[in-house]
Parts: sequence; structure tokens; C-alpha cells
Amino acid sequence: MISRSDQAPSGTPRRAAVVGTGLIGGSIGMALRERGWHVTGRDADPTCAERALSLGALDAVGDDSEAEVVFVATPLDAVAGEANSALTRLKRTDAVVTDVAGVKAPVTEAVEHNRFVGGHPMAGSEQVGVEGASPELFVGATWVLTPTDNTDPDAYAFLRSIVVSLGAEVVALSPAQHDTLVAVVSHVPHLTAATLMNLADKVSEEHAALLRLAAGGFRDMTRVAAGQPAIWPAVCAENSAAIVVTLDALMSDLSVMRDRVASGDRKGLFEALDRAAEARRSLPARAVRPERLAELRVPVPDRPGVLAEITTLAGDLDVNIADLEIAHSAEGDRGVLVLVVDAEAATRLTDALAARGFRSTARPLS
Repeated sequence: MISRSDQAPSGTPRRAAVVGTGLIGGSIGMALRERGWHVTGRDADPTCAERALSLGALDAVGDDSEAEVVFVATPLDAVAGEANSALTRLKRTDAVVTDVAGVKAPVTEAVEHNRFVGGHPMAGSEQVGVEGASPELFVGATWVLTPTDNTDPDAYAFLRSIVVSLGAEVVALSPAQHDTLVAVVSHVPHLTAATLMNLADKVSEEHAALLRLAAGGFRDMTRVAAGQPAIWPAVCAENSAAIVVTLDALMSDLSVMRDRVASGDRKGLFEALDRAAEARRSLPARAVRPERLAELRVPVPDRPGVLAEITTLAGDLDVNIADLEIAHSAEGDRGVLVLVVDAEAATRLTDALAARGFRSTARPLS
């Protein structure tokens, strides 16, 4: 368990605040309230905040200077300003601020406070606004956290414990790595779905029956095109370099696919489609909890960036961290990072840690 200073008295609810009460902010509020938190929130549109209150996403409308954690769930352009404002406003010295934006590098560069931890829940819905919010939205979803060399280890551990309590699987990545990867799995897929949907809509102007023919595959592929369009111009502007690289790669591969179709290259088509089918079947299942766990104890020096280094290394190796604890040394210059991971992945992580100079020990929990 993560210890906290100035813990709320027994029977007093934990306090959280949400800035931005749309689909994600509203879902965070609902999920926290189900777990006993007192949640205060506001929105640039006061009617949205009032609606969140009426739907049970909030206990009160406004700010809460006594909050232990603040989730900034605004459009990307407003995140840095709201996060910096919250860090100034909060009274607790151990309060944590995070965000949910789909681009991380520019946000973490603009919010340099050591108790800000960038975040991105990889969850959503084609529904728009707080009307689509659900306390179950994050169950089984991946929630990326992006610690940096400046991140306070206790702030990261505390936020991680909250995210896990909402049912999400935490993956730690560097901000830059996050932005490169989400260009492939989120940003370009959304742009592709929108482009395909617009193409179908254009053709339907001449062939009225076209959209009536749209079967399950088309609907599945274009589902995300029904999402909130207002957030995407800012996302594309802030992550344009990674998105353009990925779009170039996609267009190059589509050109190869076009040539195979045009030339009647059945063998090449089959090989490409078979490889894609195998890759799709190999996607990891969501919400899978390992039955066999191991505890890794990693002595670490008290220096900036060590937590980010180890947690992002685990992310690089696809090692899920089921639990995390920081045991501080009484001497103050060293501590022990305790990680609970899938036992089958423990050796892979300990070997990688050893290559970086960390002498860790592992033991099975069962």
C-alpha cells in the first residue's frame, strides 16, 4: 500500500477534482464516486458541469483546493494551463495532478512540476459528452502514465494506485515514446476511419443503396469516426511529426497493396492478408490478470529519473506491473522499489535491469 501524509481522518471521504466533465472526465468522476471519493468538478461550459452533477459524476460543482488528486480532462489546448493552475491552487503538498490528453510530450514539457504525472486512458466511446460517461469505462482498459526524470516517485505511485483501482492496466512510457506509438494505434486509425467514412458518404451521393450495404466489417472499421471531432485538430497539430511518418508508411503499404490487386498478384495478396490475420489474432487480450505473480525488489538510488527508467523499461518489455510500492530508506539516499509482475516475465525484467546496473531479486508470491 502507498502511504500518504496528512491522511484524511477515518470515515472522511478521499477528495478528488475533475476539470472537464465530458465523456472521460465524467467517467472518472463516476468511477471515483463509486469507490467512495468525494468528487468536485467544473467545465468550461457550466451547463455540462451541472449535467455531470445530475448524472452522478460529481458531488459538487467548482474547484477543491483540498483535493488529493486532480484529473485535467479538457481539450488538449487547455491542459497545460489548467494543470499549472491546479498545482498552484492546491493546498496539500502531496497532491497530484494528472491529465488524460492523447499527446504527452508537449504537455509534460509545459508542466514541469514534479507532482504532475502525464496520463492517457486508452478508452473511449463513439458517444459524445457526459451523457455517454460510465464508471465501467476504464475496466480492462490500458491507461498510459508518462513519468519523466522530474517525476516524484511517490506522486507516480499514488496516481498509479488510483488508476488501478478504477480497473485499468497501467503501462509506463516516456512521453515521446507514447506519442510515437499512439500515432500508430490511435491517431492514424482515427484519420483512416474518417477518410474511409467520407469516401463512402461521397459515393453514396450517387449510389443511394451504398450505406445500406455497410456490413459489420465496415461498421467496425469506421466506428471511431463517430467520435468527438473537435479534439482532433489539436491532437494532429501537437503530434504532427509522428502522425505524418505513420501516414506515409500507411500510404506506401496501401500503394503496394494496390499494385498487388491491379496485377492480380494472388500470392502476394494472400501473404499480406495472412500476416495481418495472424497479427490480429496475436493482439493481447484485455483485462487478463496473471494467475502466477512474482515480487521483484529493486534497490534504487535516490536520484531523479530512476522510477521513470525502471517503469518505462517494463513497458518496453511488455511486462505488466500488477502492483508497485516504494520503500524509502531511513538514510534517505537509497530505497527499494517493489514490483509485482507476471512470474513468467520476471526473469526477462530482472535480466534487463541487471544490464542497466540494477541488482534486483525475485520471488514467487504463490
